[in-house]
Order: sequence, then structure tokens, then C-alpha cells
Amino acid sequence: MKEIVKKTLPLSLIVALRFFGLFIVLSVLSQYAVELPGGTAFLAGVAVGGYALTQAVLQVPFGVLSDRIGRRKTLLIGLLIFAAGSVVAAIADNIWVLLLGRFLQGAGAIGSVVTAMIADHVREDQRAHAMAVMGMTIAMSFAAAMIIGPVIGGLWSVSALFWLTAILALMALAILFTAVPEPPKIVHSYTEEEAKIKHVFKDRDLVRMYITFLFHSSTMAIAFFLIPLVMKQKFGMGPENYWKIYLPAVFFGIIAMGPAAVFGEKYGKGKEVFLASIAFIAASFALMGWSDSVLWFGVGATLFFIGFNMFEPLLQSFVSKFAKVHQKGAALGVANTFAYVGIFLGGAIGGWLYQTFGASGVAAFVLVVCLFWAAWVATMRSPGVRDNLFLPFAEFDKAKIDGLKMINGVTDFYLNETEEIIVVKFDNEIVKAEVIETFMKKS
Repeated sequence: MKEIVKKTLPLSLIVALRFFGLFIVLSVLSQYAVELPGGTAFLAGVAVGGYALTQAVLQVPFGVLSDRIGRRKTLLIGLLIFAAGSVVAAIADNIWVLLLGRFLQGAGAIGSVVTAMIADHVREDQRAHAMAVMGMTIAMSFAAAMIIGPVIGGLWSVSALFWLTAILALMALAILFTAVPEPPKIVHSYTEEEAKIKHVFKDRDLVRMYITFLFHSSTMAIAFFLIPLVMKQKFGMGPENYWKIYLPAVFFGIIAMGPAAVFGEKYGKGKEVFLASIAFIAASFALMGWSDSVLWFGVGATLFFIGFNMFEPLLQSFVSKFAKVHQKGAALGVANTFAYVGIFLGGAIGGWLYQTFGASGVAAFVLVVCLFWAAWVATMRSPGVRDNLFLPFAEFDKAKIDGLKMINGVTDFYLNETEEIIVVKFDNEIVKAEVIETFMKKS
């Protein structure tokens, strides 16, 4: 575990700094945007989710680019664009300049690139732990942002938060070039045709995960649009007091990640964890949408953070398990594209619903979404059916590796030249490990 943390922590810090920069404004952004010249509830919703529109457009190109020119160069480009967008948002004096800055922030679409880079550094059987480390650093940055954001925004200004975000992006660059090690040398055997982006849509398990990303992120955007407005407009709370709602919510949300990771990864209960998470999210919006008590509203916010965070340790890990080695960047790019489309749609739709029907209309919409979401997840297969073999060069014949294409149930294989092992991914409902080992044994 110590070695996994050593490999993963620098990249996790880069992700955490970037997400901290995004999260720190979410807790106060909708109310701030409404009050800017030209601001409306709908445009405030677009401001909350606007960065996700350009993220969605550019996530796959960044993932594919990272597969071709390298992860480090791609991260450099993305972080510089993100910093530039933060500066534009910081100097915004009307809603339209703020939207431009948010769109530019999203153009630095590096989420899938960092996840692919972490997957490069750790073995398949260690990936769940690595993703958990990343998830915990993001969760801690999330917790800090939810507390610090309202305080700085209330005492100084939201512009100060955007300036802080730009500085954090430059700090992430420093970590990238001083602390991130080179990944192991990987050799795979795929034709140019097999490497095309269309092939990441041929795996039904991956497609299931893409849609789950969409639902998950859309409810997040709606929640972050709704919570500040209701606290301000319904309960008369100022931004400097938002932490009273966010602190317990974040605390219990972080606690929920541990059991979710254990049941989802160790015991193969990922689908059951997802269904429980959806139930928490549905209950949370029912309370936030219809409660007249600030106490019950706070309970609803806490239930949302619990349900939302239960997904976090599992989503990226499951996609990296299902994706082939030469398509990890692209597959994670597609998954994150669906996520960012969900954020943009959630912010925009949430803003329109709130403007038209109020908080109860937003809650009713999310409850309907949760019904469709639960039905979709119920048809998923557990990622536990995908298994891995690690065959040392000393005992197994790497010259036979291309023959694995002929074994039904083998989903991916490659050579890790650095660690001198053959890595084989297979569906254990179709083929047994012993069959693969027998085939690959040296004569």
C-alpha cells in the first residue's frame, strides 16, 4: 500500500488542487452570478455548469492526445488553459464575462488524463487502492473547499476565489514537473483499426458506466445550484454561514466513501452500492425541495453528500478495469465527457426549473431522474466478473501473447516490460484463469 501511495499521491494532489479550485466557487457561485449585471437564475445555472460544456467537448480529444503525445505534455496544456480561465472569471464584471471564464476553465480538460496516468503507474490488482487514494484526496479538497469557499467569498469576494484557483493551477504544474515519476514501459499488440475511438463504445459494460457518469454528475450540478440559493432566499443565510450546512454534509460524505469502496471493490457489490447511493440522493432532494425547516434541509444536504460520495471511489476504477490498456485515456475521456455533459445539463436545467417552478419543481425532476437511473444500474454486470492475471516472464512465454486473441473471454493483454510481467484481463464468467495459464506456460 505504501508503494501505491508513493506512485499515486503526486498525481492525486494535482487532481485535488484542480478540483479544489472548481469546488471552492461552487458553494457560492449561483448566488453571486444571479447578482451580477445581466444575471438570471437560468444564466446562474449555466455559470455553475458552464465549465462542463467545454470539458465535455474536449475530454475525449485530451484523452486521445495523451495516448499519443504523452500524459505529461497534455497535462501541461490543460493546466495552463485552466489557469487562464480562472483569471478571466476573476476579472468578470458581468454575467457574460463570467461565463466566458467558466467555459475557458473547462477547456483544460485533464480529468481523464490524470486518471489514465495513475492507471499507467499501478498494476490492475492495485488500481482500486490507487483510485481510492485519488478519491480521498479529492474528497479532502472538496471538504476544505466547502468550508473555505463560503468564508473567503463572504469576507472578501468570489473574485478572490477565482484568483486563488489560478494560483493553485500553477502549483499543480510545479508538482507535475518535480514529483510525478515516469510510467512503466507498456507494449501492446493492437492494430490501428482496433485503436480507434469507436471501439470504446463496443464494450457494453463501459457504456453502462458512461451513462452512470451522466446521471451522477447531473444531480451534483443541480444540488450545487440549489443549495446556496435556498439557504440565501428561503432561510436568509449569508455566504459566511453556509459552512453550517456544508460541514456536517461533507463530514458524513467522506465517512461514507470507506464502506462504499470496501463493499464495491473487495466484496464485488458495486451495483448494490450504486443503488443505495441513488436512494440517498432521491431522499436528499425530497427533503431539500419540500422542507420548510433549515434543520431538515441540512439533513437533506447531508444525505446528498453521502449518496454522491459513495460513487466516488468506484466510478473511475470501474472504467479503468473495463477499458483496454491502449484505450484507457480515450475510455476515461468518454466517461468524463458524459460526466461533464451531465454537469452542464444539470446546471442549466436546474436553473430553468428553479426559475419556473421553484425548489419543489427541481426536487420532483430529480426524483424522476433517480427512477430511471436506478433502473439503468439494475441491469449492470458487476465489475467483479473482470479479472486479471500477472504472469512473470521467467515462467510464461511472452512470444505467445498474440495467441490470447483466440481465447474467448480474454478482454485485454499487454507486456509490462518494466516489471517483466504479462498482464491478462479476462471475463471469469467465460474463461478460467487456469486455461490462460496453461496456454501461456513455457514449453
